[in-house]
Amino acid sequence: MTAPGTRLPLRSTRDRSCHNPTVSTTTAERRPTVLAIFLIVAGAIGLWAAFMLTMDKFHLLENPDAQLSCNFSLLVGCTKNLNSWQGSLFGFPNPLLGLIGWTATIAVGVGVLAGARFAKWFWMLFNLGVIGAMALVIFLITQSITVLNVLCPWCMVTWLVTIPTFWAVTLYNLKSGNIPIPESGRVFFGKLYSWVPLITVISYAIVAILAQIQLDWINNVFV
Repeated sequence: MTAPGTRLPLRSTRDRSCHNPTVSTTTAERRPTVLAIFLIVAGAIGLWAAFMLTMDKFHLLENPDAQLSCNFSLLVGCTKNLNSWQGSLFGFPNPLLGLIGWTATIAVGVGVLAGARFAKWFWMLFNLGVIGAMALVIFLITQSITVLNVLCPWCMVTWLVTIPTFWAVTLYNLKSGNIPIPESGRVFFGKLYSWVPLITVISYAIVAILAQIQLDWINNVFV
């Protein structure tokens, strides 16, 4: 019992929220942890590929006749891609874009994993960057297969991580409302989001089939 007039200490809202399992659980559910981890892993792989391509470009600038370690055959190699105009689409080597873009991707993943809650406009800008990367990759894939007739190993590593990054980020933003669409659309893309691995495999298969039709890579990869 307390004496008359004695004021009981009030528990702060912060204390109540700390002991409220609903608050912590809801926050954990809303945080895209899996997406964050994927962005970090994909970003690290993409950054590695961009760095290797950048180093190979430096080697070619120093010695145009240099034999790069990524040249395996007439069909599989980096030199032809790096020396082509497609390899410097904006007046500088394309891998420099990768060094910037994949570093940003890792930063976003680390931020989300650390608990950062980015505004919708930030996610939309990030998505625009991912869309731009996907558009560039589609262009370079078609150029490699139909014009240059060569498959660049480090370029293909970039393709392998750009494609799922595009699907994962875009579908996440559509389902979470970062890209404003009707509720029915959010529900649809929310269901589609769980199929990102399968969609990615289908995308890989399309590229492989196109390369097989044009280059017959299965029979000529080591020729």
